[in-house]
Amino acid sequence: MTADSTAAAGDNADQIEYWNGEAGDKWVRHQESQDRMLAPLGALSLAAAGVRAGERVIDVGCGCGDSSLALARQVGPQGQVTGADISEQMLRQARRRAAEEPALPLSFIQADAASHAFPKGEADVVHSRFGVMFFNDPHGAFANLASALRPGGRLAFICWRPLAENEWVREPMAVAASLADLPPIPPPGTPGPFAFGDRDYLASILAAGGFTDHDIAPHDRPVVLGDSLEEGLHKIVDNSPVSRALTGAEDALRARVAEAMREAMQSYMTPDGLTLGTATWLVTAQKSG
Repeated sequence: MTADSTAAAGDNADQIEYWNGEAGDKWVRHQESQDRMLAPLGALSLAAAGVRAGERVIDVGCGCGDSSLALARQVGPQGQVTGADISEQMLRQARRRAAEEPALPLSFIQADAASHAFPKGEADVVHSRFGVMFFNDPHGAFANLASALRPGGRLAFICWRPLAENEWVREPMAVAASLADLPPIPPPGTPGPFAFGDRDYLASILAAGGFTDHDIAPHDRPVVLGDSLEEGLHKIVDNSPVSRALTGAEDALRARVAEAMREAMQSYMTPDGLTLGTATWLVTAQKSG
């Protein structure tokens, strides 16, 4: 499926265009570093999903495939994992990685999970590692995901709490804002990394989508953005909400921001690398019926 046909299949055209452009290229470029950063957080959602041998799983927003690979190892040869993402570049990387473990019951589709016609009632689990916050119509999207689950099927995902609680974005963003006029922070519920920061809003989406017994638990933990200061700074400036806020900035301004970032981030260096705090929701629910 091409990016154009993906766009035609749903109403997330702006997100599809974004993730099939430079953003997708950046994620592929930083894939190993991103996986190291997100793996401790993804481990929470993988454990919460409780995937068992032989189960059928949909991995929403699978990106470069790290969580899908882990899920496929869990379900074993009698199970099946389908990784879905809108980014053609990231899926190419995911397929390259999966080719190194050809026996895994794993496939990838380029699809907008908000509207894709998944087989009805066949999946045991829908999982996502930071892949469900970008839907223009989250109520419709979660209803669509619920339709893919069997009665009693499980939902498990991890997402960000508000930007203000996430040190790994808040502190670099403050540095950038001291030198540049950044776009205003989007209001709660706007599609993007922090769309589900409000717990009550998130709970309402789950209920409207047909999910019951939901649990939305806060988790706080540090993550390593880079093994070195240079690696961490490169990720912040090249592939983070800060980089998106600086889209269109002149090279001279970006250079000033990078230098100021270098000075500010030195205090966050630990023996493990550039380490800042994260704040997430770990979400589980069941399909009603």
